[in-house]
Amino acid sequence: MTMAADGARHAGFSGASRATVFLALFVATIFLSALLLFGVQPMFTKMVLPVLGGSPSVWSVAMVVFQALLLAGYAYAHALARYLPLRVAAPLHLAVMGCALAALPIELAAGWGRPPADGEAVWLLGLFLVSVGLPFFALSANGPLLQAWFSRSNHPHARDPYFLYGASNIGSFAALIAYPLAIEPLLTLRDQSRTWMLGFALLAGLIAICAAMAARNASAPSRIAAGGTAAPASRRAIWRQRLGWIALSLVPSGLLVSVTAHISTDVAAAPLLWVAPLALFLLTFVLAFRERMVPSQTVLACLQVFGTAMALLPMTAAFPLGIGLALHLGLFFVNAMICHGALYKRRPDAERLTEFYLCLSFGGMLGGIFCGLLAPRIFSTVLEYPILLVAALLCRPDLSAASWRENRRPLAILAGLIVLALLINLTILPRSWLIVSALCLMGAMIAVWRRPQNVVLLGVGLALFSATVSGALTSGASVRSFFGVHKIATSADGHFRTLSHGTTLHGAMRITNEDGTPFTGRPEPVTYFTMDGGIGRAIAAVRSRRGGRLDTVAVVGLGAGSLACHARPAENWTFLEIDPEVVRIAQNPALFRFLDACAPDARIVLGDARLTLADEPGGKNLIVVDAFSSDSIPSHLMTREALALYAAKLAPDGALVVHISNRHLELRHILARAAADKGLVTFVRDGRLMDSIDGPRFRQASIVVAIARDATHLGALAEPGEWTRVVPDMDRRPWSDDFSNVVEAMADKMAQE
Repeated sequence: MTMAADGARHAGFSGASRATVFLALFVATIFLSALLLFGVQPMFTKMVLPVLGGSPSVWSVAMVVFQALLLAGYAYAHALARYLPLRVAAPLHLAVMGCALAALPIELAAGWGRPPADGEAVWLLGLFLVSVGLPFFALSANGPLLQAWFSRSNHPHARDPYFLYGASNIGSFAALIAYPLAIEPLLTLRDQSRTWMLGFALLAGLIAICAAMAARNASAPSRIAAGGTAAPASRRAIWRQRLGWIALSLVPSGLLVSVTAHISTDVAAAPLLWVAPLALFLLTFVLAFRERMVPSQTVLACLQVFGTAMALLPMTAAFPLGIGLALHLGLFFVNAMICHGALYKRRPDAERLTEFYLCLSFGGMLGGIFCGLLAPRIFSTVLEYPILLVAALLCRPDLSAASWRENRRPLAILAGLIVLALLINLTILPRSWLIVSALCLMGAMIAVWRRPQNVVLLGVGLALFSATVSGALTSGASVRSFFGVHKIATSADGHFRTLSHGTTLHGAMRITNEDGTPFTGRPEPVTYFTMDGGIGRAIAAVRSRRGGRLDTVAVVGLGAGSLACHARPAENWTFLEIDPEVVRIAQNPALFRFLDACAPDARIVLGDARLTLADEPGGKNLIVVDAFSSDSIPSHLMTREALALYAAKLAPDGALVVHISNRHLELRHILARAAADKGLVTFVRDGRLMDSIDGPRFRQASIVVAIARDATHLGALAEPGEWTRVVPDMDRRPWSDDFSNVVEAMADKMAQE
């Protein structure tokens, strides 16, 4: 750069200190904007939980909504930066910020009522747009717009402002980590919303200052128009470049949603697990959008091939929890680094900055829509995950169209050999050879990792073999709904049919006797629902106290219908279930006969229990809550408001029984504290200390809580023995629709163990 050019660049700055202040102002404003942008996402999603439940799909749909709003904001920023001068664009954007500020504080929009029994995703999309659309739209435009204003200044770094994207993603990362660890445990949703509004007002002021300083230090129009020294590209080349940006952003965005679904479905359904992939996603932008990326693309390519080969093997589902999480999260990080590193290398001159970010946002939205909305309707399992893993192999920077053309003959031979091997395995060789062939493909992928074309073809072959192996080794089917993947399978000995949601077993029924003949008797409830388990003993005790008969019973959660076989003739049982696919499974006697054989007249009400139970008549003798799905915690069913609803629907001497078995959270103290606010007493039976676990017969220990207005209403449960009274800790803040603290429940679990 010449001295004259350097002097022109510094025109408007009285010295290095002023340039530093100018840069710091833009960095702080972009950081705060990103902090608010990612802070509102978990906050508002949590507001929705009392309305629609705690399904992981709620978060997936939320991500699609936010990505669509981000795209709209980027398009708006692109229009302002390209077609309007700063003196017009700045007041217009400040007016939009003012309108958004007038729409605060953020809360659920009035008049939306309850979600439909089907089509929850569309209903949720509308609720998000009406409630939080305008503030999020205004925020989403700030990142590219402020970078565009900065690039039109005389600052020394104005020619290449993409480093500011790192500040944006650091702000997003900070919000993501701070929310579950600091914000949620300390502030109610109402306080969060008000604090967020104050931050939004501060941001509007900072943007006004940025606009004023950018106008004062604007560079000469000739420099802005000149951009770089390269010759103008053809329209075809420009569109090829845009499509490349879109593809490179689509793949990691889709992987973000699909790896979250895969982990929560097939690896570990731990609470707050969605934080890890999203945090890694943001971190890759910070690490990749810089001149020297660490690790190098060569190292990343090697790790990508090895990780993909391992992840596509069907046997990885049996890995220990820590290894499985490390594999899939590590591979996601590597893939995102490769894609985002390629995006940074393909970045355009600052003149086209907003166009670049618009394409990134569009690709991100497409990836989110595919995995969050389309895939659950197209695939019965999380099949989008292996598809995107193979697509990520195509994103390596050393892979080009020319390399495919130059090697088309050997590549065609390799593809033919893979197809031939698959046909031979399916028609001639025993099924067990599918696994051997998959292992061979895995070894071949790793051996030729430096040849990306061969890796892609072998990756496709390994994905096909793995899909075939999974279908061959699983005796059953998968059904996918908005609320997750339900797997119907047959036990290894052929005696039981099982229903699982993700990694959690939700029911089992004997289908053959020990000698292999069909079992045709009355189904016996097993798993957590045995007659002598916690739930069975609670039902029996309440029934005995009432003279051997329960007039009305409400059960929250249907599963395979196991609890139906606890019903007796002339008792009125109602099941409240949120997932229509679960209802179809339980009502199909060819799959599970609990309802058909034990309670054919039981009513089934579809919808979230907080809404459907409110419409039920009161005076119920017993309410059973068994609503956990793959360890996803429906916190809105354990709040003070939920306990008040249960109490209102119970008879004066009725009882509430809650199944709280869980791998990651200790919930007895949470329930006892919320119950104490309503004057209720709480007892717990921890079956892990007294029940024998019989794996082959699917008998499992359970932790069950019983709650009533008076201990005498629980009958034998209140007597000394298996059940223990839980003394509430009144120093705890009770969970409510406005406050919950999952970290506290996780800490209780770790302290107990």
